[in-house]
Amino acid sequence: MRRIGLVVGLALTIMAFAAAAQQATKIPRVGLIRPGTPPDPYLEAFRRGLHDLGYVERQTVALEYRWAEGRLARLPALAAELAQLKVDIIVTQGEEATRAAKEATSTIPIVMATSGDPVGAGLIASLARPGGNVTGLSTLISDVISKQLQLLKEAVPKVSRVAMLSVPGNVAMARSLEEAQAAARVLGLTIQSRDVRTAEELAPAFDAMIKDRAEALFLFADAFTISHQKRILDLATKHRLPSMCTWSESANCLMSYGTDRFEMFKLAATYVDKILKGAKPADLPVQQPTKLVLVVNIRTAKTLGLTIPQFLLGRADEIIQ
Repeated sequence: MRRIGLVVGLALTIMAFAAAAQQATKIPRVGLIRPGTPPDPYLEAFRRGLHDLGYVERQTVALEYRWAEGRLARLPALAAELAQLKVDIIVTQGEEATRAAKEATSTIPIVMATSGDPVGAGLIASLARPGGNVTGLSTLISDVISKQLQLLKEAVPKVSRVAMLSVPGNVAMARSLEEAQAAARVLGLTIQSRDVRTAEELAPAFDAMIKDRAEALFLFADAFTISHQKRILDLATKHRLPSMCTWSESANCLMSYGTDRFEMFKLAATYVDKILKGAKPADLPVQQPTKLVLVVNIRTAKTLGLTIPQFLLGRADEIIQ
């Protein structure tokens, strides 16, 4: 009987140690809803941000990736899947992904790596006191759309008709279109909006732009446009449309003026770190960029037969030769 008791006691001890070891090795899980497909340079920036804070993937933090492949309709299902996994935090990009995550869970913290106007979109109560389970970063800067169109006009003074791709169902893009139309009127420009839902609709959309005598392209950052930016900008070059992009790392645009999204994704990692250490999203103010970056692509200008004015080159933060 004593031997049986010792065996039972030893078994219970082993089970206790095993349970303790399992608890000790449990690491936080961060879910990421990504708009496109891998490879993903923004994701790499987020990983670098985590690494700089001392996190090691698969050792001190686990990352759960969900890819929308450029289709907004997939976002709710991806968000619901991460919520069902009970990840510790969900990281999003753009208002549509953030809305999908917020509708999927009211308890799991959500970190916006980028978002246009989260207050106007009803995602947070205010930038200073977000409330609820959403916080992160916003690209909202007053009058930036007007400045982007002004830069395009300065680079190509003869432009009067500017085409813009619009994704139906994207509330943020719809608001941006309204702002662009208002700014365009002041600058003597006309905005021509073209709806696109799939990659297959891009070529016909550009054909329609040319038929409507568009002279330039104004491209907003969105899950769809970022995922298909190479195809979009190749079509712009093919049709000889000078392009202005609203995110600074869009390398093939004639010009881009906007936030450094790589830096924003690195900053998103600091929010993840604070929340994992006990901070509440409701109490973490939403940050806005302190600097906008102007990039001019001389190579694209030469392809289009354009000469960028010297005064614009002098103001550029980066010139791509």
